[in-house]
Amino acid sequence: MIGLAPEAIAGSFGGEIAARGQAGEPRRAVIDSREAAAGDLFFGLRGERADGGEHAAAALAAGAWGAVVDSDRAASLAAEGHRGWVFAAPDPLLGLQRTARAVRRALGCPVVGITGSTGKTSVKDITAALVPGRVHASPENFNTEIGLPLTVCAAPADTDVLVLEMAMRGLGQIAELCEIAEPDVAAITNVGPVHLELLGTVEAIAEAKAEIVAGLGADGLAVVPADAEALEPHLADELRTITFGDGGHVFARASAPAGDGLRAEIVTPGGAAEFEFPFDQAHNLVNATCAVAIGTALGVPVGEMARRAPGISFSRLRGEVVRLPAGSVLINDCYNANPISMQAALDHLASLAPSGNAIAVLGGMAELGPDGPDYHRSAATHARELGIGPIVGVGELARDYSPDEWASDPDAAVDLVAGLLGDGDAVLVKGSRSVGLERFTEGLRARVGEG
Repeated sequence: MIGLAPEAIAGSFGGEIAARGQAGEPRRAVIDSREAAAGDLFFGLRGERADGGEHAAAALAAGAWGAVVDSDRAASLAAEGHRGWVFAAPDPLLGLQRTARAVRRALGCPVVGITGSTGKTSVKDITAALVPGRVHASPENFNTEIGLPLTVCAAPADTDVLVLEMAMRGLGQIAELCEIAEPDVAAITNVGPVHLELLGTVEAIAEAKAEIVAGLGADGLAVVPADAEALEPHLADELRTITFGDGGHVFARASAPAGDGLRAEIVTPGGAAEFEFPFDQAHNLVNATCAVAIGTALGVPVGEMARRAPGISFSRLRGEVVRLPAGSVLINDCYNANPISMQAALDHLASLAPSGNAIAVLGGMAELGPDGPDYHRSAATHARELGIGPIVGVGELARDYSPDEWASDPDAAVDLVAGLLGDGDAVLVKGSRSVGLERFTEGLRARVGEG
């Protein structure tokens, strides 16, 4: 749903209408001309290697409702006589972002922004499941200066709550996303040693994450960890805050295994309820308390959230459980990795108590700066203290684990691990996205089959 008249679209980013098209309003925003269809508004974004505006004519020929391009290209498209609307924008990316902000305001529903060093996608998924009504949430990794506005523009007109994940690689980026989303609830899952190569210190990371809190309006509400000392300098006394975790406003008082999941009593300022979660990882219980705190900030009764908890599902590549032959299991958690999430994943692998080996297939953890080798060695030490082994390293950075076995790339790791796999083994797959470990999981499943 974009649901804006052409004049409102142009006005949102200070552009001009270079050519007029059919009556009506666009239904969604697209940046890939190959996806353009009737009702779409194509934004010709400039990239490092290509200018998407070069494909605007193809998008219009495919039936797109309109196109947003730079001024020179808009004049050319108008002269060519295409049937769609053509908008001239000083900067097409800014045009997309400002259009999304206009859509967000037109929706008029509460907006939740979620960031953090780890767990933000899982918290987003859990929040989307726990909150009643029509919830529109960021798909997979649509959490950047491009993905977030595309998510907003795709929200249906009858959206009750908009849940947006916000990624960060440097100072100012969360602030930029908040200018688009204007969140009513701002959640920080945690602060840890992620992107140190870019920001240098955990304190700088906390400052960057805290931009989401600064982006709140006067009536906004922050959801933050109870134990995040690094955030304290950024939490003003007048800020309305709900904390989660031990010692916080929202916490898990007790938890126990329940079949393939967890049963937990979660306490909130509005009361307590017993939740049946369809996951068994301890770190996802922490993520769940954050999501319950978000629901509390939105005014959702804790009993309603508990009723909806069994319906939680996660985005792909995040803790996916794959049953393999002979009682073996693969934990596909290869979307990304950093020291915090790596330790949590290793703890979970050890908790499975397999009848065979606990095998860790680990790619490197990127962007950790000069201390990167130490973080890898610490992860490997932790794994061995838990009785995990063999450790299989994948890629150059993974040499710092001092692995028991090493493969140059995910494809080579398939052959290696297939030869190691025995009855009742549990296999964790974890590493930074740049390693491409999804190729390993797909290759191993194709090689050994599923149970």
